[in-house]
Amino acid sequence: MEMFSSFWPWYVTGPLIGLYVPILYLLLNRHFGVSSTFRDICAACLRIDKPYFRYNWKDHRWRLLFVAGIAIGGFLTHPTLNTPAQGQVSGHTLSVLSSLGIKDFSSLVPGDLFSWPSVLSLKGLLLTVGGGFLVGFGTRYAEGCTSGHSIHGIATFQRASVVATVCFFLGGVFSTYVILPIILHL
Repeated sequence: MEMFSSFWPWYVTGPLIGLYVPILYLLLNRHFGVSSTFRDICAACLRIDKPYFRYNWKDHRWRLLFVAGIAIGGFLTHPTLNTPAQGQVSGHTLSVLSSLGIKDFSSLVPGDLFSWPSVLSLKGLLLTVGGGFLVGFGTRYAEGCTSGHSIHGIATFQRASVVATVCFFLGGVFSTYVILPIILHL
């Protein structure tokens, strides 16, 4: 149990994630990505008369099971593998977050950002709803999510995925150093 409840180093988790792409190809002849699941759910549940949603979503049930497994696995492991230990965050990151007014580092994520009172505040709504909208828009604009492009696309040598991944990282840096400080100082 100790092995599963502690943090794994990048040099273990990275190759495990990377091996998922060829295993998925070899065993199921499928490509990895999570954002397409939203389209599958819409096609299954809503009768939208648009060509984008008119396809046989049942051919992609495996994606729905994969995403359901992520959620169910999280709920099942939380009570047994929950660790109160703080993750390894660099001193510089803690210093920068402290300068932005974030003080609660008692758990894996800052309580000042990830608690119900914080999420239901103006800042929290801007971060969750605004951020969720931008992530959804960006996913459709890039024609894939970070996992699809950064894990699968780069592993299969797709130039568009390299460009998308560079843009994901640049957007993350811009959001962290420009947008987040503005929102946190509201």
